[in-house]
Amino acid sequence: MRYSPEALTAFVETVSCGSFSAAARRLRKSQSTVSTAIAHLEVDLGVTLFDRSARQPVLTVEGQRVLSYVQAILAASERLDELAVSLSGETEARLAFVLSDTLHPDVLEDLLAQFDLRFPHTEFECLVGEDDDVVDLLQKGRAQVGLIEARDDYPTDIGHTRLPMRTHMAIYVAPGHPLAAQSKVEWEQLRTWRELRLNTYLENRATPARGPVWSAPNYLMLLSMAAQGLGWCALPCALVEEFSRSAELKMLDIAGWPMAVSIDLLWHKEAPLGAAGSWLRQYLQQASA
Repeated sequence: MRYSPEALTAFVETVSCGSFSAAARRLRKSQSTVSTAIAHLEVDLGVTLFDRSARQPVLTVEGQRVLSYVQAILAASERLDELAVSLSGETEARLAFVLSDTLHPDVLEDLLAQFDLRFPHTEFECLVGEDDDVVDLLQKGRAQVGLIEARDDYPTDIGHTRLPMRTHMAIYVAPGHPLAAQSKVEWEQLRTWRELRLNTYLENRATPARGPVWSAPNYLMLLSMAAQGLGWCALPCALVEEFSRSAELKMLDIAGWPMAVSIDLLWHKEAPLGAAGSWLRQYLQQASA
């Protein structure tokens, strides 16, 4: 490739993030490294990609035209890497899958059974993570495939596809909680009681809580806290149903809830999946449908 893959990635990431510093954080590089890579790309192309006169870099007209070509090049490179692994028929000796508690337990149970039949000699590890923790585990190579509540934007090095499945979330409290006795609850009433909120290890929540809050990094821990009567919590309905015998909870009647949440399947583009990982990705896409 005439142009450095690192420079192309830095360019696309800067456009996605809106600044050199944000792109550097996503790529785990220094800001100077990202800026220099883009500067070299501009020299190679003979055009200015960003107008740097404003506080944040703004794409020039030439940069806008270049962007679609660079995105196509990176996508083609990713597909070529996947094809090479597929043609080699290589099966991973070990595969780590980081999943959200929003995945329906029945889907996970069947997935594990099918994986055991097809790849009995592959070491398989299940991790539980939510939101940015999932992306971080993939970028660090700690996991190869991940599930996450759908979002609109991902780092350039993270591949993603929207699964044709949706999970349902609802607001729950313990049967003995004062809110459980009310036939219908308003949001302003919730604010006067403790919220049990998801707060992942990498979470940097910009919106402050409007009431008392306790937090935990996964839904299963939040479920346990809710069952103890420690507060109200938004939880996956399927998870609550699975543990209904050991942790009884009551769903609150509140406007807009239960709500459906889409799920995205993620992988790291720089670590093409082998036979086992590709099967896992395909299975989830088909099982969801």
